[in-house]
Amino acid sequence: MFYCPDVMSDKRQRARVQGSWAKPLPKQPRPAGVVPNTEHCQIAIPAPASWGIRPQATCGNFEFHQPSKPNREVPPEKVIDQAGVYEISHGPSGVSRLQLLPGFLPAQEADWMFSKLLAELPWSQKTNIRQGEAYMEPRLTCWFGELPYTYARSTMAANTKWHPLLLTLCEAIAKVSGRHFNSLLCNLYRDGHDSIGWHSDDEASLGAKPTIASLSLGDTRVFSLRKQPPPEENGDYTYVERIRVPLGHGTLLLMEGATQDDWQHQVAKEYHDRGPRINLTFRSIHPEPEGHRPGTKLRFTAKQE
Repeated sequence: MFYCPDVMSDKRQRARVQGSWAKPLPKQPRPAGVVPNTEHCQIAIPAPASWGIRPQATCGNFEFHQPSKPNREVPPEKVIDQAGVYEISHGPSGVSRLQLLPGFLPAQEADWMFSKLLAELPWSQKTNIRQGEAYMEPRLTCWFGELPYTYARSTMAANTKWHPLLLTLCEAIAKVSGRHFNSLLCNLYRDGHDSIGWHSDDEASLGAKPTIASLSLGDTRVFSLRKQPPPEENGDYTYVERIRVPLGHGTLLLMEGATQDDWQHQVAKEYHDRGPRINLTFRSIHPEPEGHRPGTKLRFTAKQE
């Protein structure tokens, strides 16, 4: 046979590159981390601690277990923005009812009243007490009535010098609602940073199931309500019903029945351009029942902020 050194050298080179001359690796023993299981289940033996891996079990059969607590969805927030009477809940306390009357005051008349009350009412910033510390309410207020009014552990003195315009409005609202009001809490929200936190108007001095008539003048603000949670929820408001009511210029809102027993309400801060808003809340106040400190709630609710 004819032998050509160059050809053989080239074959060796190609074989070397392809790995045919590589020595076979020694046969590895079965990995210590896996133990065969006759029931189609492999249990991973702990790897070295430096790997950060914990023992795991992977089985061929999967068994589903029903969760002990069913999944719950947060109820969608409802919006009330049309005139009408709304029964928002029925419960052991009774029927909770809202009556919304947009345009209760004509726009031109509402403009004049807003300017007059803004300039002529004795607005001041009230100091309240919360958890033993004093804080300034994020709004201005004034009070009219023959009796003082206490809430958030701070009392507003009786004031019988009603502005004539407020007396006219009180009479007009009494005719529409069929209710008599002898007192009035006025709130001035100077801009979107002024607010009032979650609370119920259920002080003992307001009596059982009070009717509150709320007249809005000025810029529109959202009036929010949330239902009191049942006792088993331990004060958790996550899954309660919620309602939004935009209150515009000249709008009247009546809260009636068990609304103060079963619901809380607020006007939250709004961090965009909002002009001033006056909110007149007409109510009937009575001498404090015996055994009640001034401003005592008929039952527990969140403090006004």
